[in-house]
Amino acid sequence: MENAKTFIYDGSFNGFLTTIFVAFEEKAQVADIQKNSVNQNGLFSESETIFTHIEKAKRVWNGIQKKNYTAMKQIYFAYLSETQGIEILLYRYIRKLFATQEAIQSDYSDSLVLKISQLTKSVGREKHRMEAFVRFQLTQDDIYFANIEPDFDVLPLISKHFRSRYADQQWLIYDVKRQYGIFYNLERVEIVALDLKEIYANSIHKKDPFLTDEYNFQDLWNNYFKSTNIKSRINTKLHTQQVPKRYWKYLSEKREAV
Repeated sequence: MENAKTFIYDGSFNGFLTTIFVAFEEKAQVADIQKNSVNQNGLFSESETIFTHIEKAKRVWNGIQKKNYTAMKQIYFAYLSETQGIEILLYRYIRKLFATQEAIQSDYSDSLVLKISQLTKSVGREKHRMEAFVRFQLTQDDIYFANIEPDFDVLPLISKHFRSRYADQQWLIYDVKRQYGIFYNLERVEIVALDLKEIYANSIHKKDPFLTDEYNFQDLWNNYFKSTNIKSRINTKLHTQQVPKRYWKYLSEKREAV
């Protein structure tokens, strides 16, 4: 009997898709799929390192798209959830997808399908929250800068929204938790790595990289936000459900509440 394998990949989505290609091509018994940054060898499986191959990744992705567009979206969103063990769950999901002509993505009686669907919805909610809660600050380099700290890796999902909405200005959105960002240079969006010595939240204390006028504008916005609040109608519980406290430190209208 063939030994089960643990596949090790580079942590990228294309690397994951390449791993799926190799697993299918080898008809391997897959014990696990792990990022090389968290590799833990199994007691009863041999490991195989997979090197990202864009053409192989494209073949898998195109095959999933032809099979079912909704399933394709679920796979990508669930992958970005970074849930522990998501790779092996998605491998099983993809195997099931290709093994039947039925539309498995809506079969919630299947615990695997239900799990992937729940993760997709959670990541989708976080995507919409980031699109709503990002607050830019204008730097002295004439770049609009924002920090975010999402529960899931949603930067790849929100770039289209901000490129469309702010097409006439340079901007950079930095994920504090994952230490990378997306930068729009008026032509295209690029992934960037930054070595930030300080996290720039929306603070009442002025920071050198930002324009003084930026703080004056934030004061105006903060005062407007306070003036439009009707104390007798404040529903704190509902408000924190809609705008969780973990986002407050990056919202200019919440500076005094941080």
